[in-house]
Amino acid sequence: MQRYKCTVCYDGTLFSGYQVQPGKRTVQSEIEAALKRLHKGNDVKITASGRTDAGVHAKGQVIHFDSSLFIPEDSWVKALQANLPDDIVIRRVERAESDFHARFDAVGKEYRYFVRLAQEKDPFTRHYQFHFTYPLNVERMRETASYLIGTHDFTSFCSAKSEVVDRVRTISEIELIEEEELLLFRFSGNGFLYNMVRILTGTLLEVGRGLRNPEEIPQILNGKDRQLAGKTAPAHGLYLWKVFY
Repeated sequence: MQRYKCTVCYDGTLFSGYQVQPGKRTVQSEIEAALKRLHKGNDVKITASGRTDAGVHAKGQVIHFDSSLFIPEDSWVKALQANLPDDIVIRRVERAESDFHARFDAVGKEYRYFVRLAQEKDPFTRHYQFHFTYPLNVERMRETASYLIGTHDFTSFCSAKSEVVDRVRTISEIELIEEEELLLFRFSGNGFLYNMVRILTGTLLEVGRGLRNPEEIPQILNGKDRQLAGKTAPAHGLYLWKVFY
């Protein structure tokens, strides 16, 4: 058996998230169905760096799987792509060590969140950017982001549904980039909790609107209470951009 590391890109619009769910279309189920066809009906399980929710996109999701088929790496890409729908693209397939693990070997991730600031709607970006029409003070948002950099308990910025016990994470960088009618958030860190990036984004947008002050962030972090932070930004503006190993 050979272990393969695979980098995957997908449009999350028509998926009920990454993870297999009975009776629902998911990224994992589509890729495993493609692998099953290539392995003549034998099941092949895949493991990802992490799950993404319904509507969330990925530019650089990473998975691994084991196969008895010894196919050249570039041929793997073509074979998988021929058996996958158009909203999943296999970017790269590489041979990996037998103990490589897409989730446990990851040392960091980068997420990006796209906000459209124009007043009028754009039908071509409605599934890929969060349309936000309120004026924003981006400098105040950048000031707020500085309080979030570093190692903290991010319980207040995690979904109350999360069952993860250890909620300490390190954010190494938060960058806000303005490009005409677009505001791009770039988050890098050693790991992120369930809905964490979307809650961080929602909170920063509230600061930008003047509904919160940057100085509130330490109190929100110390409170360890989801109700203290801002609203969860919509899923469709979020992208898993890159996984670091």
